[in-house]
Amino acid sequence: MSEEIKTVDTAAEIDKPSLVDELLDWAEAFIIAIFAVILVFIFFFRIVEVSGPSMNPTLTDGDRLILTHLNYTPERGDIIVCNSKGLNKCIIKRCIGVAGDKVVIDYNNNSVTVNGEKLDETYLGEAMMGGLMVFDRSYMTEDNVYSYEVPEGTVFALGDNRNHSTDSRSSYVGFVPLEDILGKAFFRFLPFKNFGSVS
Repeated sequence: MSEEIKTVDTAAEIDKPSLVDELLDWAEAFIIAIFAVILVFIFFFRIVEVSGPSMNPTLTDGDRLILTHLNYTPERGDIIVCNSKGLNKCIIKRCIGVAGDKVVIDYNNNSVTVNGEKLDETYLGEAMMGGLMVFDRSYMTEDNVYSYEVPEGTVFALGDNRNHSTDSRSSYVGFVPLEDILGKAFFRFLPFKNFGSVS
């Protein structure tokens, strides 16, 4: 008895995608990637532009920065961006003291001490001048010496360009409430010549 053997062609021919289909796939992937980047920036980062000279020479007018703000707690030395109700605008400064710190600014010897320890402020462009009109004189303890005790829930912040900065020394700004802090500047992406992390 002879057996009949049937062969089945298992190599079904698959249609190749058209150019239009490939372009649509690429467009879909691109849109998803853009959407993912937008979500990351909404929940993890913010972009800000520096306005004015108060952080020279560390930051200059027109610099574009990326902030991080998720679960952020300010620390001494951080460059922070905050809403100033007194100035009715967003400002960028350096966090000098946190809650419980005692900050003493002595313009006679150009020094800032925090809890008795003198800060090494190599980022300053020039010596600080005392007696500027913006200072809140209620904190003056002796001639050209000011002492600040940072309350709970706030920070004490100064611009790096001390002689051209309205900051926590002024009654317009004062101690900065934590809820007014938008985040910490950690990366500069413009201008390209200064591209990199913010110290």
